[in-house]
Amino acid sequence: MRVMLVNMPWASLDTPSLALGILHAVVRPHVDDVITLCANVDFYDWAEQTVDLTVDDYEYFAHHAYFEGFGDWVFSSALYDAPDWRTREFHEEMAAGVTDQLRKASLRLHDLAPRFVAELAARIVEASPDVVGFTTTFQQNTAALATARQIKLLAPDTVTVFGGANCDGPQGEALHRNFPFVDHVVRGEAEDAFPALLEGLRGHADVAEIPGLCWRTEAGEPRVTGMSAAPRSADRMAEPDFDAYFHRIERSSARPYIEPKLVLEGSRGCWWGEKHHCTFCGLNGSSMQFRSKEPVDFLNSIVHQSRRHQVLDILVVDNILDMRYIHSLLPELAGLGYDYRFHYEIKSNLHHRQLKTIAEAGLVQVQPGIESLSSRVLHLMRKGVTGCQNVRHLRDTQSAGVWPVWNYLYGFPGETEADYTSVIRQMPALHHLPPPEAATRIAIERFSPYFDRPELGFADLRPAAHYAHIYDLPESELHDLAYLFEAKHAGVDGVVVERLADAVAEWRAVHASCRLTHHDLGDRMVLTSRRPHFDWTVRTIDDPVELAAFHLLGNPRSVGSLARRLTASLGTPVPEAHVRRILADWREAGIVFEDADRFVHVAPLAANTELNRIEPSAPDLTQEFRRAEAPAARDMR
Repeated sequence: MRVMLVNMPWASLDTPSLALGILHAVVRPHVDDVITLCANVDFYDWAEQTVDLTVDDYEYFAHHAYFEGFGDWVFSSALYDAPDWRTREFHEEMAAGVTDQLRKASLRLHDLAPRFVAELAARIVEASPDVVGFTTTFQQNTAALATARQIKLLAPDTVTVFGGANCDGPQGEALHRNFPFVDHVVRGEAEDAFPALLEGLRGHADVAEIPGLCWRTEAGEPRVTGMSAAPRSADRMAEPDFDAYFHRIERSSARPYIEPKLVLEGSRGCWWGEKHHCTFCGLNGSSMQFRSKEPVDFLNSIVHQSRRHQVLDILVVDNILDMRYIHSLLPELAGLGYDYRFHYEIKSNLHHRQLKTIAEAGLVQVQPGIESLSSRVLHLMRKGVTGCQNVRHLRDTQSAGVWPVWNYLYGFPGETEADYTSVIRQMPALHHLPPPEAATRIAIERFSPYFDRPELGFADLRPAAHYAHIYDLPESELHDLAYLFEAKHAGVDGVVVERLADAVAEWRAVHASCRLTHHDLGDRMVLTSRRPHFDWTVRTIDDPVELAAFHLLGNPRSVGSLARRLTASLGTPVPEAHVRRILADWREAGIVFEDADRFVHVAPLAANTELNRIEPSAPDLTQEFRRAEAPAARDMR
């Protein structure tokens, strides 16, 4: 049996597919031949020659346009074999605010997509695979569907199989039900289900007994097997095979413009989400249970893959850092002495010492899920942190030499304008700290509590508008197929949203030139500031009470707690009124941040601050894509 695994546009060009890398390794012992086809890279090379598509153009479709659906719309013409498919809707409803260049690129690619799909399908059929497996995540759906349709037209006996995040739960059923040229859909983890399906296709097993599988009867009627209740254990996570990607990308015309990276996993699920599922998060799909590799096993995987492919940039797709790794894996990585550069998702309540360990191990970029600086809004999200803790995290990542990537989210049921106006007033004091990528209204994601529980504030959900401009399906089917949903806006709107967006835009604009640091000289603290909203540049704190207060405000404190601790440490009464005067002065000077009756100082250590001068990029969804890669290994994506 020959199996071909296909990674379609718009998968990122600079990383291999973790899911197909794992499946390649898992399937290899069960078949005569397995081939991984990097059709995303093939498409870029084709489009670069055909329409002068640039790497930046491709990355826009891959990462920046997910919520607008541009990438899937481009290939809808191939899916329905109609070069002018829904072009009027694109002009009138989808492309508002898009640059002329990107609008023209979308239309040109939409017109030519059937040609690329036809050529690709012919090439796949020429290789004579018995089974073609497509991974589909985010904007890979229509490209994969169009290619599967063309393959079945050319070679009806070829078995087509779909899997991935777009196939989880009801989405997989809807995809299988509405597109008869898709023979099978694997919902959820595929490492067991896909090899079992191959055995079933040989006649050695009953496909109807494979958990999570969508299949068809001899009469062509769609059927579904229930998903497994027990997720795959961490000790059974396979080592991915990325050879096909690294061989292919070296021959691509994109290679001079990208730096290939590894994509690895140490865990699946989310230990925080198991206890308190964040209300807006749907990233774990149908499998929240947290499982992580033993530290030594993950270390060996990192070393093996980086040596094999001579790559030190690594995207770890875990939804959250296993806290065991801080005292086990990370010190071992630091001790290797390699110049690793990791992206990792962490929780924002980590302390400075933990962040230093992270930095020493090579975690230069983290995604801490900050989302807001208001404790009340964070409580509505079930984040388990406070606004002051998040500000402390921004300060301490800068001190440690780590860059946090985050978005400021709004639109939560129950929030008020006051939750934002206080933070907006204080943002000038934070201009030296890493800014958010954007201020963004939350989307309603399938599998999130907001989707599953209308009593939390969102009722009458409907599929996001772009799905109707892509698929020729009734809304009831789109509802099962979609991942993103719309509802009547909740929370803040109008002027306060404009003020938040303006404040974030200003923060991003001035950040690169702003400074605030502290230097501890023992008997005094020297603060240096360069921020446009504050007229002082150097300030010395040498009063014993103020010096002790600054040290204590390394962590969030209330006025009463600070007064009690100062009294205990100095051995003399420090009245709350005195503490309030100090805090009022420091807030006016932009030295502290206040939220929910707590204060925290905002001055990072003077050491290494210049190394953290990262010019903010335009708002993008690259990190959201990478977060969503966290379930990649549990799905055939």
